[in-house]
Amino acid sequence: MTRLSDDCFDPSVPVMTVAEATAMILSRLPVVAGVESVPLSQADGRIAAEDVSAAIDVPPFDNSAVDGYAVRFSDLSETGSTLLPVRGRLPAGAAPSALSARAADRIFTGAAMPEGADTVVMQEDVEVTPAGVVLPSGIVRGANRRPAGEDIARGSVAIPAGRRLRPQDLALAAAIGRGAIPVRRALRVAVFSTGNELTEPGGARAASGIHDSNRVMLIALLRRLGADARDLGILRDDPDVLAARLREAAQGHDLILTSGGVSVGEEDHVKNAVAAAGSLAFWRLAIKPGRPVAMGVVAGTPFVGLPGNPVAAFVTLAFVVRPLLDRLGGAVHTEPRGMPVRAAFALSRKPGRREFLRVCVHRAADGACEATLFPRRGSGTITSLTGSDGFADVPDHLDRIDPGDVLAFHAFAAMW
Repeated sequence: MTRLSDDCFDPSVPVMTVAEATAMILSRLPVVAGVESVPLSQADGRIAAEDVSAAIDVPPFDNSAVDGYAVRFSDLSETGSTLLPVRGRLPAGAAPSALSARAADRIFTGAAMPEGADTVVMQEDVEVTPAGVVLPSGIVRGANRRPAGEDIARGSVAIPAGRRLRPQDLALAAAIGRGAIPVRRALRVAVFSTGNELTEPGGARAASGIHDSNRVMLIALLRRLGADARDLGILRDDPDVLAARLREAAQGHDLILTSGGVSVGEEDHVKNAVAAAGSLAFWRLAIKPGRPVAMGVVAGTPFVGLPGNPVAAFVTLAFVVRPLLDRLGGAVHTEPRGMPVRAAFALSRKPGRREFLRVCVHRAADGACEATLFPRRGSGTITSLTGSDGFADVPDHLDRIDPGDVLAFHAFAAMW
């Protein structure tokens, strides 16, 4: 397993934007996930470990795009219809022989073109007679013919390294004859929650306690991103115990992720525990919700401490930890592209932090998509995540949003 240096997260500024944090992650961290080969049936969502090139043309031979008649274009009349005798019948999979001049072959979709034929006339456009097939004028040379390599040429890169594989990528890999593909091993992520107030969901809850909701959410989100997320339970607010457990987690994991205990209060012990077990670069990010995010290294393993409020944990995982996962896991990171929506609300705000507002989106009378604010905006309000459609992404420089302003919208359904 690749080990990191203690100062790899060392920030150059005390408060970083999300863009600056992402740039630091992508420029300073190595890929840590190894490589394995898996069958295509198991490759969906995995990261391509190397370029996959086409060993053959796709399609591998010229073939017909329709049911019709294969002909030589030079045999067709320029001014009127043409009568050609039908020589043979070519279903898909048949091995054709050369087509002689002044003849046609009945051909079906996907069938290999006979040598000499360069054009297919659709069956709907012809007249079949006892003497042969009557072909209309006005046919274009090469019509309804799919040439070899039209989809992808032999030697071309079919799947680039770093791509998170999708069903369509697997279809292309199958078309070029690959039964398996080299992918990055799934990142092993240790997930803790921290806090004396937490109890396991389903367990007995003290009168002053709460059920731990963050860990369940974070593990589910990580698994949707292809990580091997491992539940390591709840850590109590004891600096010595925290440091020991973090050192243990560093062995056999590619990333340690916690939530809670990373702010500046007297009972926020995670930062000190990380400093004791390794090194800490405490990032204050210009993001809302989610300003306190701790990053560091424990025994060569990267560590991220997320805020304890559920919405802040969700936002920072989506927009701060995700680039980290992409980099460590060998994926090419792309910035989330929000869909433009029109604000149907007014909001004054203090500039300086990129803010993710929970919004509901509906279709307005003029057909445009409009966003309305979810009525409860607290960062501890889980129902603001379950009751909204996604985030409106507000740039850090804006001090006001007026109805009609266009914002980028990140739909929950498209984020994971």
